[in-house]
Amino acid sequence: MKIRVINSKEDIETLKTNDKIIHLAFRPSTKDIMTLVSRCPSVKAIHVPNSYRKTMSESIQMFLIIQKVALLEGDVWGNRTDINKHYEIPKELISVIKELKGNNVSTEDIISYVRDTKLSADLVRFILNS
Repeated sequence: MKIRVINSKEDIETLKTNDKIIHLAFRPSTKDIMTLVSRCPSVKAIHVPNSYRKTMSESIQMFLIIQKVALLEGDVWGNRTDINKHYEIPKELISVIKELKGNNVSTEDIISYVRDTKLSADLVRFILNS
């Protein structure tokens, strides 16, 4: 699973229409979110740092709900966009998460189990539901 990381408002223009999960490494405005959703009609989730999530307006949160776009809190650790514009979650990790789900392990226990990977709880829940 790849997460497209963008560092600035200007990077929204570089998004591809098929980008599904996008991490915003800057504090987005309402206009930025609307531009992003219109540019990427198949977007499934927008991932933002916790502090940015807390400052997002209720109207933009409702807009994302209407558009069926998940708003996830968390960071991507160790990604350098000058080397790779995507943060990749290893397939093996996704397999482990889905295997644990298949074994009826609770969501909270799965989150605790993969905590060392630095995946946010919201991102783990998103993987479990996708």
